[in-house]
Amino acid sequence: MRNPRLASRYAKSLIDLSSEKGQLEAVQADMLFLQQLSKTNPDVVNVLKSPIIKPEKKQQILAAILDSRVSALTSAFVKLLVAKGREGNLPEIAVEYLRQYNVLKGISKVKITTAVPVDAKVLDVIKQKAEAGSDKKIELETAVNADLIGGFVLETEDKLFDASVLRDLNDIKKQFAGNIYVPELK
Repeated sequence: MRNPRLASRYAKSLIDLSSEKGQLEAVQADMLFLQQLSKTNPDVVNVLKSPIIKPEKKQQILAAILDSRVSALTSAFVKLLVAKGREGNLPEIAVEYLRQYNVLKGISKVKITTAVPVDAKVLDVIKQKAEAGSDKKIELETAVNADLIGGFVLETEDKLFDASVLRDLNDIKKQFAGNIYVPELK
């Protein structure tokens, strides 16, 4: 069950504590790892959310997975979540931590989707253009969708710029569907 308020509060507490301890980047890397783990391994998420598995067993499982991979602060935070019965919210808390970290550091996520893979030089130019129009640092994510046929789709936190051939074709299709002269030709 999603609980954005809970995730926000725990993430804010962790960000404050990690900032106070000077481990903001280390915990951010740990949260990236936890986010990736929850995306690629649904069994771990199922274990965390299972009401049948005892908290002590969950603690052992998480310790086996995380001990050598995360910082002591993150490990203590995960232990706290298990003790409070909030371990099922760990993936959501990790996502919220990363969002708050990006806000704190002035990082804006931008996703560009193209029909074919884009050259690194072109991505650098796009990143420079996006940073020039904003006071934030840009974190560029790429995706490939062959259905676009050509062009690109650029997504930011609050804007979508669709310059794809697929959108152009759909616009033309709508124009022909609304054309009053076509039905009279039958």
